[in-house]
Amino acid sequence: MIKFVAENINIMSKYTGTAMREKDPKPIQEWAEKLTQKGADVLDLNLGPARKGGPEMMQWLVKTVQEVTDLPLFLDTTNNEAVEAGLQVYKEKDGPAVINSIMATPERMALQMPLVNKFGCNMVGLMWGPQGIPRDENERSVLLDSMMTKAAEEGIPLEKIWFDPIVVPVSSQQRELQGCTTFMQWLPDIAPGCQSTCGLSNVSNGSPDELRDILNQVYLCMLKKCGITSAIMDGFDEVIVKIAHDQSMELENLVGRILDGEEVDTSGFGKKETDYVKTARLLLGHSLYSHSWLEV
Repeated sequence: MIKFVAENINIMSKYTGTAMREKDPKPIQEWAEKLTQKGADVLDLNLGPARKGGPEMMQWLVKTVQEVTDLPLFLDTTNNEAVEAGLQVYKEKDGPAVINSIMATPERMALQMPLVNKFGCNMVGLMWGPQGIPRDENERSVLLDSMMTKAAEEGIPLEKIWFDPIVVPVSSQQRELQGCTTFMQWLPDIAPGCQSTCGLSNVSNGSPDELRDILNQVYLCMLKKCGITSAIMDGFDEVIVKIAHDQSMELENLVGRILDGEEVDTSGFGKKETDYVKTARLLLGHSLYSHSWLEV
C-alpha cells in the first residue's frame, strides 16, 4: 500500500480555486473533509506560482484546512516566501508538512533546503535540473546524486525526502517516459530509505478524456511495482484509490507480469484485463502511442 496524496485542493480547480481567491473557507473545508473520509493520507495544497499575495494566501489556506483535518499537508507552490509562510503556521498533527517541491538546481536547493531543518518538515526532491526536465534515467540519476549530496551537506536524511522523477505524457513523450519508469526501478537501490512520489495524472496529459483513467490506473500499478511510496492523484477517483490501497491486486499483478517481461496471452481475458495488458505494453514502449491503442 502506498500513501495517497490528494491533488484536488488546487488553484486551477474551478471549485476550490475560486474559493481560494475569494477566501471562502466552506468549499475548501468541504473537500478536505471528503478527501479525508475517502482515505487520503496527505492533502496537496496547490497555489501554483502565487505571485500576488502568496504568503498570506498560503497561511490562510493552511489554517483553513487544518481546522477540519489532521492529515499532513503538501505545501505546493514555486513561491518560496509562500512556502515559508505556510510552514510558520502549520501545526503538526498526524505528520510533518512537506515542501512540494525543491528542484535539483543549485539556487533552489540553497534557498529552500534550509527550511527543512528550520521547520522540521519533509521535502519533495523534484528531478528538474538546470536544463529542465531530464531526458532519461541517467540524467535523472545525475540530478539525484547532486540533490543527495546537497541534502547531506544540510544534514537532511534521505527519509525526509520524497523524490519525484517527473512523469511525462505518454501521448507526446513516450520514449522519455521510459526513462522515468527505469529511474523508479533504480531508486530504491540508489537512494535507500528515501520516499518517492509523482504527479500521476501527468502521464495521461494530452490524451482524450475517456482514455485518461486507464493510463493513470495502469501507470500507478507499474510505479507500485517499481517501489514508489506515494502518488499525487485525484482523490475522488475510486479506482485509483483502490489501487493505491492494494484493493485491486489481481489487475496490479497482471501489470507486474508485463513489467517483468512476461509475454501474457490475453486469449480468454475479459475486456478490462485485455485493456490493462495493452495499456501496460503501451506505457513500456512495446507499441507506439495512438489514441486508438485499445482498439488494435
